[in-house]
Amino acid sequence: MEVALIEPANSLNINLLTNESYELTLNQSIQNLLHEHRKGISEFSSFLSNFYDLMQARVDPPLEAIWVYSALSFRSSNFKKDDALNRISIAKDLFQLSSACSASCSSSKSVALLAPVVFEVYNSVVELLGKDLSLKREKKAMRAAVSLIEVILGFISVCCGKDSSEEDGNWVGLIASFSDLVCLWMEGNGEGKEGLDSFLPLAGEEVCRGLSEGGCDVSYLAGVVIAEAFLMRLCLNIRVGLARREMEKELRNWAVGSITGFRNYYFFETLARMLLEPTLPVTSLLNSEDEDLLRRVLYDAVILVEYSFLNPRVIQPPAERMKSLAMTRLIVMHEAIEFFRYEEMKISIEIIIDLSLQNLMIWSAAEKMGIRREPFLI
Repeated sequence: MEVALIEPANSLNINLLTNESYELTLNQSIQNLLHEHRKGISEFSSFLSNFYDLMQARVDPPLEAIWVYSALSFRSSNFKKDDALNRISIAKDLFQLSSACSASCSSSKSVALLAPVVFEVYNSVVELLGKDLSLKREKKAMRAAVSLIEVILGFISVCCGKDSSEEDGNWVGLIASFSDLVCLWMEGNGEGKEGLDSFLPLAGEEVCRGLSEGGCDVSYLAGVVIAEAFLMRLCLNIRVGLARREMEKELRNWAVGSITGFRNYYFFETLARMLLEPTLPVTSLLNSEDEDLLRRVLYDAVILVEYSFLNPRVIQPPAERMKSLAMTRLIVMHEAIEFFRYEEMKISIEIIIDLSLQNLMIWSAAEKMGIRREPFLI
């Protein structure tokens, strides 16, 4: 069943609330909902009308109002999660609901609200990768997943193309805890950092730790969501891509073009911080060899290109943040040098081993033929 905008029969008269009273009402409604959720209650239809009214009471409603309304609408819809194709269809409906509800919102808020959509698509993709993709229905589901990721990235591109000068450098925090909001999308309670790690599986431990401990800024969350969708697209291209040398070039060009097109500081910062981790957060999507390919692509995209949108005269993030990013890029550059040096060493060792094996085979064949031949020492 389609997840659609549900207009309740009864409407609360909250349009005349002051901003302070509105925030208090919204926060109290969220706390009441969380209280019921923690008790294990799964029927939330009584809350749906409240959050619909809270969402409609403002031209640019807080992220929490749309987030909770989307979660309640999602939970109240009768759908089957019996296979990946249905899950992709559900995720598509959720995307349409989220984008419709955030049409009057800022670019960052519209993108940040896609976090649950990306979460649902990711779960579907992981499920599909564990199945036989040569089967007709699974193949169709994977095509649908890739198509939806493309649509999400297209929507993000449109949002990022809007004038966001008013958002740059301004901290737009949340009324409620982000961990509390996340648990509404998780099976069980899904609270704490563990819930964040599961909800943002492609963000990395450091990013999730920052969101858990340091509070959540809407613009920063939007950057994390872009990074997750970006990584998912790269990973799926690697899984079903061309020959490795051709694919690496194609992926690098696409990555650089996407970073340039999104022009999002927080997205770039998230990518750079991911590269500081010993393992990229893509182990559920790629094997170690493919992860190395992805790391090479990201190193090139993050280090070798000077992006104009990172110019302090173009954006105005806090000075400390710009300094932190500069240091992060320096560290990433150092680690990239070590990584490529190790890669070259591995290739050299593989060549030596290969030559040694060939030499031993020739020597063994010569011995059998009665030809005396000393093995060549490398």
